[in-house]
Amino acid sequence: MQQIISLLMENKPGALMRVTGLLSQRGYNIESLTVARTLDPTLSRMTITVDVDPNSRAQVIKQMNKLINVLQAVDVTEGSVLNREMVLLRVRTPQATRTSILKEAEIFHARVVDSTIEGFALEVTGHPEKLDEFIDVMRSYGDIEVTRSGMVSMSLESKKLRLSPPVPAAGTMEEDLELQEAE
Repeated sequence: MQQIISLLMENKPGALMRVTGLLSQRGYNIESLTVARTLDPTLSRMTITVDVDPNSRAQVIKQMNKLINVLQAVDVTEGSVLNREMVLLRVRTPQATRTSILKEAEIFHARVVDSTIEGFALEVTGHPEKLDEFIDVMRSYGDIEVTRSGMVSMSLESKKLRLSPPVPAAGTMEEDLELQEAE
């Protein structure tokens, strides 16, 4: 079963590798992964769609919350969540079917981002099932080329983010003893 995980993490080298490493070590297949920095350039938001056994979903979140650089991992598979994906699609088609393609694009709220003698490049955003339908419709008009962004999710719940305290860096044994003696 697919699980959608939203992570808030420090924007540091190696953070992505730790998250993907945790999933691959446990044999979970990543269906999609998107990551970008937030308004705060020191933080990134990552959305991962992963194929996980339903009984293991809570355990995956617990393990991710323990990772260095991860401030918060949340399962957003269910609940009040906005899920979107973007598709860029190029369709090569004869001149006679161009009007039909534009009508179909309008139905799916796609927009033309490029037009050539050979055809169109279209951009559409929405739920993955809607995008699958759009791709199937466009296949009937000619050769297509498709690029998908992967899922992006945002919780619509009104609760505030609660960040975990930073994980203390492991000090030397001598530093740990000095701290204990000082207390």
